[in-house]
Amino acid sequence: MYGSQSSFVMYDEEFKRIKVVIEKLLRESNSKVIFLVDKNGQLIAATGATEHLDTTSLASLTAGNIAATGGLAKLIGEKEFSILFHEGEKDNLHISIVAGRVILVVIFDNRSSLGLVRLRVKKGSDELAQIFQDLGKKAEEMEKGGFQSPFAEITDDDIDNLFS
Repeated sequence: MYGSQSSFVMYDEEFKRIKVVIEKLLRESNSKVIFLVDKNGQLIAATGATEHLDTTSLASLTAGNIAATGGLAKLIGEKEFSILFHEGEKDNLHISIVAGRVILVVIFDNRSSLGLVRLRVKKGSDELAQIFQDLGKKAEEMEKGGFQSPFAEITDDDIDNLFS
């Protein structure tokens, strides 16, 4: 299973780049919904027909699915299964791990095909991996530059005093 991943800060510039990539993937794969989730189950971004979906539950269940199949992979001597596919009567799920740290979920129906989705996901995953690599570099630069969270100096005592 996956160890806890260190969380990362999402900057507006990278978030916009992510949205462009997943919106393009939605169009080019002829899918219904695409969402990106971190391995802790937090929704990062979503696009498509999400209005009738509980994206919060989908995000956490997807992360759980990845963790469970990671356990299965280890039992048979694999590091992980980087791509999962679930076929339903009407809708299908294509789930893939991007850059070893986020989960890309594509929901599609019979207007598309698994082959088309896999082809487009490969290209989109490469673009997303680059964005997350850039995010990592930016975070390192911020750390080296002495950037500190505005909450870093708040202690447990400060919080207790606030609520007592």
